[in-house]
Amino acid sequence: MDLRIFTEPQQGATYDTLLTVAKATEDLGFDAFFRSDHYLKMGSGDGLPGPTDAWITLAGLARETQRIRLGTLMTAGTFRLPGVLAIQVAQVDQMSGGRIELGLGSGWFEEEHKAYGIPFPKEKMARLEEQLEIVTGLWATETGQTYDFHGTYYDLTRSPALPKPAQTKVPVLIGGHGAVRTPRLAARYADEFNMPFASIEDSVRQFDRVRAAAQEAGRDPGDLVYSNALIACVGKDDQEVARRAAAIGREPDELRTNGLAGTPAEVVDKIGRYAEIGARRVYLQILDLSDLDHLELISSQVQSQLG
Repeated sequence: MDLRIFTEPQQGATYDTLLTVAKATEDLGFDAFFRSDHYLKMGSGDGLPGPTDAWITLAGLARETQRIRLGTLMTAGTFRLPGVLAIQVAQVDQMSGGRIELGLGSGWFEEEHKAYGIPFPKEKMARLEEQLEIVTGLWATETGQTYDFHGTYYDLTRSPALPKPAQTKVPVLIGGHGAVRTPRLAARYADEFNMPFASIEDSVRQFDRVRAAAQEAGRDPGDLVYSNALIACVGKDDQEVARRAAAIGREPDELRTNGLAGTPAEVVDKIGRYAEIGARRVYLQILDLSDLDHLELISSQVQSQLG
């Protein structure tokens, strides 16, 4: 079971804070550092000092880390034209020596689009499908050849399809709760399917839908990695769990129900139940980025027991 650290910088974090957490992620033996792609805070808090851009952040981290994978959960398809996104991701992959993964979603948070003047189209899923086709198609085009795409929303003519990523194939992540279109897109384009903030029961249903869609598309369902993203709040005892829950404005019992919360033994047990349904990777949503002791505890007392 891979454990990855997942951050939400729109809630309030500087690049230097993210760099500190990413370096701790690497030093403590976690598999990867991922971040959200949002420009507006959600819920309480002031969001200061303001948003950071996901791909600018990852470009910096690509030069400051050596081992960990780096990526997004999820890049918003509404933020960037697909040709531009393909260039950005390929460049950052080169900068990292081939450690980048692209989580790509349709975009959903209308208020941040209004706040920063970003169009928020109605046909987001149809656009996402074209974006996935274009990004992966550009990367797959042989050097020296050109790429054309003529769709409903995007039109590319004689693109040189450059630059190329360092990796032969940048892993693509698709995720979400949609019952029909999301599994179909995952079956066609994804290397990994991620189920965000879901119970074991809901994860089983969605994983099964993705497996069925893969079979229908003529693909081995075992080719995909299945993963979950879950909030983490771990403490050596109940008092420490309560303190960490209070720091992020949540209740321990609610976190135990909806996330990975409790003592290391409790969290290891719950991760094991996700593993039993086929999850091979867990993204630990860390909301208090100043609490590096939290990461150290998870590394020494949880990750160490997962083999």
